[in-house]
Amino acid sequence: MTTRRRVSIVVALAAATTLAACSSTGGAPESSGGGGNAGTADTPRATIAMITHAPPGDTFWDLIRRGAEAAAAKDNIDLQYNGDVDAPNQANLVQNALDSDVDAIAVTLAKPDAMAPNVEKAVAAQVPVVAFNSGYDNWKDMGVSAYFGQDERTLGIAAGERLKTDGATNAICVIQEQGAVSLEARCAGVAEGFGGKIENLNVNGQDLPSVQATIQAKLQQDPSIDSVLTLGAPIALAAVESTKSAGSDAKIATFDTNGALVDSIKAGDVQWAIDQQPYLQGYLAVDSLWLYLNNKNTIGGGQAVLTGPSFIDSSNIDAIADLAKGGTR
Repeated sequence: MTTRRRVSIVVALAAATTLAACSSTGGAPESSGGGGNAGTADTPRATIAMITHAPPGDTFWDLIRRGAEAAAAKDNIDLQYNGDVDAPNQANLVQNALDSDVDAIAVTLAKPDAMAPNVEKAVAAQVPVVAFNSGYDNWKDMGVSAYFGQDERTLGIAAGERLKTDGATNAICVIQEQGAVSLEARCAGVAEGFGGKIENLNVNGQDLPSVQATIQAKLQQDPSIDSVLTLGAPIALAAVESTKSAGSDAKIATFDTNGALVDSIKAGDVQWAIDQQPYLQGYLAVDSLWLYLNNKNTIGGGQAVLTGPSFIDSSNIDAIADLAKGGTR
């Protein structure tokens, strides 16, 4: 069996487990019991720290947290969820987790250089560590046992090829967090797959009015831009307003989804989105650590467990819409 097929089977099995644990309710989670109705595992209570580079109130990260908390509720886990956009603060959160004697750690590696020392310290202390969402190129070097997410470059190539197929010739790739290696890898992949004229545009993703103004100014400066590719759903929604204000005919496409983006795809304001299944990333990160703590299971055979990409567009949006609005896609 090939590595790619083995990883695909692992993801399929884990996804089936996830669906069995889903709640039908929506909204952001309130506690480690949110999102799961499968009961509690008859295993010893354990504490897992989940540390992300998430900005507050980001709808994408609500999905990751919801998946993590569904797994925690099922697995009798005390989930300590923390996030900070500042890389040194993220690294400090890893140290804080170690000082608190947590049983395991799940972490994102958006800024690997800043994270490496404390992540490697955790590994050396024999605290189980998995990475998710970001760090595809770096997790093995730190000694982390598993990665759940996507290959950002491959994902970007797929997006670039889709832009080319759509007939785009002049595009911008909007980066909402300058220096985040995963986002920069996406745009590099887009340029590789696209082959046309493309420029990276850095914006402040924590200030959506500023994002809208920056994209609008760029479209007014260069009316020949025919495509805007964003790297997150809230940025895509801001870009929709930017094109309207600029009087531009540029088409919008994006990475990642949320409930509001579903309506934009249905309305034709956004052409398509790439789904990396953030709920599944959060769920697998916690569930894999529970499996290791209680049965010494490992997932992936030393390879990344890929949760994407898949395209969501007008052809399949109806199948995804209710799940997205319910907070699991």
